Amino acid sequence: MHSIIITFLVFLPVFAVYRKTAFPYFLAIAQHSLLGDYLTGGTQLLWPLTTQVYGIGLSITSLTNILMEGVAFVVSIIIMVKTNDLIKLFKPRTSNLLLAIPTFTVLLPTLLNFPLTVPAWLIPPHVFYVLIFLVSIVIALKSYRFHH
Repeated sequence: MHSIIITFLVFLPVFAVYRKTAFPYFLAIAQHSLLGDYLTGGTQLLWPLTTQVYGIGLSITSLTNILMEGVAFVVSIIIMVKTNDLIKLFKPRTSNLLLAIPTFTVLLPTLLNFPLTVPAWLIPPHVFYVLIFLVSIVIALKSYRFHH
């Protein structure tokens, strides 16, 4: 799932149903491949067109990686606050169920991996996202169950 092409293809039905609402979720997943994996080793960004591995090969513990991921976290919080998306995450919206994708494929596996390979400075952003996403998913599920 680290291929931008496959990510886009998987999101086509999501875009069809949720339209522009799905775009931030797509960006969040694409950012993981483009920023995290590209910087810290490499990934097959254009698979299945090519199996070429693209990446810089920085250490996950390098100051450059930590700073770039830290800046991405701060920017994402600023965007979520400015667009009121942070508040929308705590309202019952079925589109928030899409947060299960990054939560169960990226965030939780990263935090549950022992020994923990994430630098200590990057643990708080992971925990923050896991918590707000899980709360948002639970709110959406309760609302969905209540209405159906």
